Amino acid sequence: MEPAQWLADYRERLERAARGARAASAGLREVGATATSPRGEVSVTVTAGGVLDRVGLTPAARRLEVDALALLIVSTAREAQRLAGARAAEVVAEHLGEGEALTRITAHLPEAAR
Repeated sequence: MEPAQWLADYRERLERAARGARAASAGLREVGATATSPRGEVSVTVTAGGVLDRVGLTPAARRLEVDALALLIVSTAREAQRLAGARAAEVVAEHLGEGEALTRITAHLPEAAR
């Protein structure tokens, strides 16, 4: 292969990778997830990184014991984090394919989300 052609191909691969990275970054800014407890007393929304964003409680949550409500909030938040992680992995895979970025994201996901 001619050096000029090799360089042109290399530049195209770099540009494609940069476009993919920009698209993945934009997609990840939109990722987040909301989970609701099985009977609907609690809803939790998290960001792409799994950071707690909102907690919603219905009137039915008031009838729960404090410890039960606390456990329900935590388990619902974990489900929202699992969903957000799985969606983040989908975005990265879509725009960047298999590789180091996807490996780093999925390494921190619970088994059920991989």
